[in-house]
Parts: sequence; C-alpha cells; structure tokens
Amino acid sequence: MHALLVEDDDRMAQALGTALAQRGHTVRRVGRALDALRHVREAEFVLLDLGLPDLDGLELLRRLRTVCDAPLIVVTARCEERDIVQGLRAGADDYVVKPFRMAELMARIDSVRRRTDPHPGRTAPSEPVAAGSRPVRTGDVEVDLAGRTVTVAGAEVRLTRREFDVLAFLAARPDEVHARAVILDRIWGDVFLAASRSLDVHVAGIRAKTGRAGLVRTVRGFGYQLGFPASADAPVPDARDARDLRDAPDLRDDER
Repeated sequence: MHALLVEDDDRMAQALGTALAQRGHTVRRVGRALDALRHVREAEFVLLDLGLPDLDGLELLRRLRTVCDAPLIVVTARCEERDIVQGLRAGADDYVVKPFRMAELMARIDSVRRRTDPHPGRTAPSEPVAAGSRPVRTGDVEVDLAGRTVTVAGAEVRLTRREFDVLAFLAARPDEVHARAVILDRIWGDVFLAASRSLDVHVAGIRAKTGRAGLVRTVRGFGYQLGFPASADAPVPDARDARDLRDAPDLRDDER
C-alpha cells in the first residue's frame, strides 16, 4: 500500500515513515502543500499534518478532497474541538492528535482502509447494497444506494463519502431506529472513537447540505432514523462549531 506522508517535521516524519515501512507500506514523504497536491493522485492513503509552512493544513485538506478520494487521516497537534470538527467536515476520515501511540495510529490506518476499501464487489462499509437496489425516497429526497448519489427536489446534492455512508446506512433500513453505537461500529469501525463527535458532525452536514433538517431524525438518548423531511425545512446550525450542533445535548458521557 502506497502512503503519502505530509509532514514538515523531520523527526516525526522519520518515525512515521519507519513505522509504515515496517508494516509493508511504501512511503512518499513531502513537507509542503504544493508537493502534496502534486503527488496525491498516486497515494492509496494519506497522513496529513496541518501545520505546514506554505499553506494551512485545513485548506490543503479541502483542496486534496477535490482531486483525491483516498483514505486520509489528519495527524496534528491541533487539539481544540473546533479544529477537530473542521478537519472532519473538510473530508478527513479520522483525526489523531499528537502526541499519540504509534500502535494506535497504525490500528486507525488499518480501520480506515477497511472501511474505504474500493476493491470490486465491495460497497460502502456501512451497509451491503445489492446491485439492483432501488433508490429510497423520503419527501423530495432520493437516495440512490447503488449509485451513491442524493437528489433533493430533483437536484443532485454532493455529500462527502462519510456523509453518504451515514445516510445510506439509515436509508437501507428506513423503518428502523439505529443506535449510535451501531452506526459508529458499522461506519467508523470503533464504538468508542472520538468519532462519536464525528457522527454528530456528519449528521449536521447531511442536514445542512440537503437543506432538509428532518431528513435525519434524532431519537433522543438512542440514535438516528431516516426522517420524512418537509420541502421547506429550515437550515440547521453550521456544524463548524460543535457546540452549536443540535445533537450535542444527546451525547452521554459514555458516548463521547
């Protein structure tokens, strides 16, 4: 597996490169955003530091996501909740704060790769979808599980890969209420991950991008269900600040 390591600190880059090589990965290390953009198309997964000398890492992440869909993990010293939320919203598949345990990072890489494996015959990790699956409609929203597209009032809406995975998981069984732990396990592969916050961020992203606040229904204290949105749903708060997320009050201590 070919990794692109975007890290400007030589000592950190050497430690990460050695650990990856020991696990059989080939590594290209770059220390600048311009070089990351030049080489990202050849990468099978990306480790991205946000503290780069030539461009803010979050801006680079957004640009990378316009040209590359490879699994990407942010590895950074930025630990504020706002930074984590912004990183996940910008398209990161996971977010690891320095300092970290190398074994944990390697496990997270393996988990992200399993969830995003593009091999033929495999679909989104959240819910197996038969080739002939019919689109799911709720209100004026249509979710094409096989084609991985979402339309609202006939217009296509672009969701991130993870946002679609969450929506597809709910749409595959629209009559069921899905526990938070089940969604985290099936989509993130880790019930106890900081991804509990990531789930809230991605649900808020689905609501905001579709303009249908009722598309994902919160079942307080339990989880989520596909909803029945009105065509003129009011927009939800911007998820860039996790404190403003509508779902935040539903989090229990053991879910964080």
